[in-house]
Amino acid sequence: MTIPNRPRYATRLNAFKRKGDTVAEMIARAGEVGGLNAADLNFPDHFDHHTPAKLTKILQDSNMALNGLAMRYYTDPGFKLGAFTHPDATVRRAAIDITKRGLDALAEMGGTVMTVWLGQDGFDYSFQGDYNRMWDDTLSGLAEICDHAPALDISIEYKPNEPRSWSVLPDMATTLHAIRDLNRPNLGVTLDFCHMLFAGEMPAKSAALAARHCRIMGVHLNDGYAKRDDGLIAGTVHPIQTVELFWTLDRIGYDGVIYFDTFPDHGGMDPVQESRANLALTERLRTVAASLKDDPALTAAMAKQDAATATRLIAHALYGA
Repeated sequence: MTIPNRPRYATRLNAFKRKGDTVAEMIARAGEVGGLNAADLNFPDHFDHHTPAKLTKILQDSNMALNGLAMRYYTDPGFKLGAFTHPDATVRRAAIDITKRGLDALAEMGGTVMTVWLGQDGFDYSFQGDYNRMWDDTLSGLAEICDHAPALDISIEYKPNEPRSWSVLPDMATTLHAIRDLNRPNLGVTLDFCHMLFAGEMPAKSAALAARHCRIMGVHLNDGYAKRDDGLIAGTVHPIQTVELFWTLDRIGYDGVIYFDTFPDHGGMDPVQESRANLALTERLRTVAASLKDDPALTAAMAKQDAATATRLIAHALYGA
């Protein structure tokens, strides 16, 4: 079956990192995987030794496109107590200014999406911080970077915790509150499958909710056991929920890049083989989702909340049962 508006597939570049590897070597290894044709670069760490123009050339030489950039504040120990919510205003200013430089690099490379994960922005103890001030500082920082580059998309990647015990933006509902309060047309959300599970969410429901209130600017695909950010091969733990997410994204009309945010390095796997497994299983699950998009029997079962019939239909599509 041909999947309409088939997105490109992108990868977490650090999944291909071996000890001593340069960014160019990681990109070249990712380019060995047939079907992977895009990558995300981290700012600032992937730009330490290369200009945006040089990185563009490296990607082109490996037949890879730039999916977007992702801000990484954790590489600077100065942001341990927060980036946008640090108690020191000079540190908050540094985080905003680094993000602006990242946006400038993204524009120079012809990219369109900057993913912002504020993992350091949170707290660990009761009475550690003023929640209202943290909220205001987060929104102030986001507003400034949105206004710095109105032609670029700024996408919030939320996560319940880690490295902080509690995140300022931990889930879909809180993130949508922030997006509503900011009211910036270039601000949206990234769906990360493991993060949604970790937040106690049903991924398809979160996708449907996001589409009602903002733009979905990215989809990070992976899998896990909902206790932490496992980063396992997509569809290996929650195949039915993955199909439901694809089914929902098809109905929403999302036709952007699918980004594999998986961690083969954690288990010592060959990242090339792991990526090929990601692609094979994802293609299968997307084909199943596409075959169910306009299925009248499934539509009728869902209208009646008939879980037994819906389950039989999904089982047949997945397993031929």
